[in-house]
Amino acid sequence: MKLLVATVFGVLAASSVFAQSSPEIDKALQPAPANLREGATVIKWKSDFTYDTLKKGTNRLVCYDRSGLPQQPAISMECTSLSNLDRAAQNMKFEVAGGTDKAKTQALLDAAEKDGTRAKPEFGSVWYHVMGADKDHLRTHMTIAVPMATTQSTGIPDNNRQGGVWIMNAGTTTAHLMVPGE
Repeated sequence: MKLLVATVFGVLAASSVFAQSSPEIDKALQPAPANLREGATVIKWKSDFTYDTLKKGTNRLVCYDRSGLPQQPAISMECTSLSNLDRAAQNMKFEVAGGTDKAKTQALLDAAEKDGTRAKPEFGSVWYHVMGADKDHLRTHMTIAVPMATTQSTGIPDNNRQGGVWIMNAGTTTAHLMVPGE
């Protein structure tokens, strides 16, 4: 009987590690595709652009809440590859430094791009977003990082005139594939 109780307790304890959930974790996971959600890592950014891990995942996806940052809508969550965390931290650092002035933030981004200090995202990694003014006005958005890609290197247009996938910010570390309808 003691062995049975110990076994049941051990199974319950082990499963609670994998079934971590809270309103904060559930919110951050909103942009994650259903097939990646359970295995995603969830982090909470600190004011110094480091983070605490709220849920350790088993795949390479990491999700976090960006709501409340100066240049983000009231609700803003993002998921991407774990290898893009330096890029995400740098983005937030520049957004905070720019305050509500998007031109100032863009100048910081451009300067980092020019001097080579801009953190490069993982080529082919996906950035998933859910954002909006309130819970009744959310939209999803997905992009695929293709740093330094151009029309010449990929054959993909650098504008949306053809109605298909296109490269935004071609030739920079910020180059990414825009997916129509997102």
